[in-house]
Amino acid sequence: MPADRFPVSIDGRDLELSNLDKLMYPAAGFTKGEVIDYYTRIAPVMLPHLAGRAVTRIRYPNGVDGVHFFEKNKPGGTPDWVRLETLPVPGSTRSRETIDFVVVDELPTLVWLANLAALELHTPQWRIGADPDLLVVDLDPGAPAGLKECSAVAVLMRDRLEADGVAAYPKTSGKKGMQLCCPISGTQDAELVAAYAKKVAEELAAMVPGSITAKMAKAVRPGKVFIDWSQNSAAKTTVTPYSLRAQAEPTASTPLTWDEVEAVATGAQEPRHYLATEVLKRVEKHGDLMEDLLEPGPELPV
Repeated sequence: MPADRFPVSIDGRDLELSNLDKLMYPAAGFTKGEVIDYYTRIAPVMLPHLAGRAVTRIRYPNGVDGVHFFEKNKPGGTPDWVRLETLPVPGSTRSRETIDFVVVDELPTLVWLANLAALELHTPQWRIGADPDLLVVDLDPGAPAGLKECSAVAVLMRDRLEADGVAAYPKTSGKKGMQLCCPISGTQDAELVAAYAKKVAEELAAMVPGSITAKMAKAVRPGKVFIDWSQNSAAKTTVTPYSLRAQAEPTASTPLTWDEVEAVATGAQEPRHYLATEVLKRVEKHGDLMEDLLEPGPELPV
């Protein structure tokens, strides 16, 4: 066996790791070995958010500065112990077209994907065979708006959702903006969930038209926060909590406390994204701030 490849056994599963010294984040000196280490250590809080969901991967075989590709279908050489689910292609009009999706229910699968340089993991708002159990709103800032403006909109959105009995949990996207994730009943279809999210987004945009838009057109977004309600489409995925992001530095999508969001919104705290090492320390301190997403929430008012 080549010197840069070696076999490991994790929870009774045999797999082979390779090229652990390869730089995945060259500007930060962050290697593939460190990517695998991060995903191994974050697994206790991340796996519950991945479990039962078809995962889309974004792979960077030569690091974040190299070519990348989205992958939904199982890759070649997938071990026979990896859970696969054959599902219709999201958004496809051809009902016979299916994909063998990977489902990350256990640590060995997560490590195997990390070894394939799947830096980013994205999941849908539903578990396989069920209706959405999450409502997700993406807050996307149009420059010069940024994370501070997103935080202010997040607080407005939280209060509006709360009026309908819907609890919202914030996280950074790890790139530009942030997301709010809300546990819902899992008894209403994606079309209904998206319609409700659109209605709330349009209400807030009408209330603060100078700062918020619910329209997708790029031309109307500079200086505003776009409340992307379309994340709730059955064909969409959202970056999974704790997933790494392909930036110059190894940032991760980081759950936040509402105190932190309010502090950023008011200028009491500097807006920022968090590095993988910081996210691990935050989990030691806070546990999983999104643990409540794992239990069913209310039905949405129709």
